[in-house]
Amino acid sequence: MTVFLNGAFVAAEDAKISVFDRGFIFGDGLYELIPVYAGKPFRLEQHLQRLEHGLGEIRIDNPYPRAEWQRLIGQLLARHQGQQLSLYVQVTRGVAPRDHVFPVPAPTPTVLMTVNPLPQPSQAACEQGIRAVTQADYRWGRCDIKAISLLANVLLRQHAADVGVGETILIRDGLLTEGSTSTVFIVKHGVIGVPPLSHLMLPGITYDVLLELAQRHGAPVAVRPIGEVELHAADEIWIASSSKEVLAVVELDGKPVGDGRVGPLQRKMFAWYQAFKHELMAS
Repeated sequence: MTVFLNGAFVAAEDAKISVFDRGFIFGDGLYELIPVYAGKPFRLEQHLQRLEHGLGEIRIDNPYPRAEWQRLIGQLLARHQGQQLSLYVQVTRGVAPRDHVFPVPAPTPTVLMTVNPLPQPSQAACEQGIRAVTQADYRWGRCDIKAISLLANVLLRQHAADVGVGETILIRDGLLTEGSTSTVFIVKHGVIGVPPLSHLMLPGITYDVLLELAQRHGAPVAVRPIGEVELHAADEIWIASSSKEVLAVVELDGKPVGDGRVGPLQRKMFAWYQAFKHELMAS
């Protein structure tokens, strides 16, 4: 596997960074995970825009203008084969002596890009749905920044694995935020509900895609706060992300969601998403 590291394309086994990199010491950096279909990065402009916004929020100078990001990503993808790939982009503040304060002068940011096969949800998960549990959302207060310091998400996702379910859905102050690795949608009386974006949620690319698909196909949507009680009373619950696409949650905290089967609106959204993806691959 070839990776991109600090301006050069190198074999993965030869890619090395300093032990004093602030990404390693502090988790001081950002990342993007971009699906690639038939060699085409999915919504690359939106991913790069989110990366640029995050870099500005944490005060790291963007290492490259957008056109250069696009060129470098294209060169990296040309070195890999596969119809469905996962492009990982990471930028840290760079190498400096250990100090919580930003180093002055600012070091050169560390830039890493890797490509791997895109994880795909299993056929059983797509057809039968998954189970989930709820937990208190104890992550930091700037979840809109896609930071590499993901320990809270790791622990919350591990909780789901420990109890044998597919996702942990997070509740803060009585309101739904998102999943440990996903956006969460509900359906009640035929209306799709999703929380509004805030500092407590990642502005997910798939979040936008599902809202666009609902609008395209005339499915009613309400973007509004969703309470914990309403979550448990939903007719359908979905989780969505770049790797999960859109999956139904059929059991929450040991109780069935709706009738305990994949709901009709989720099946429609799944089909709309697959058609949208294949349009992109064929274009």
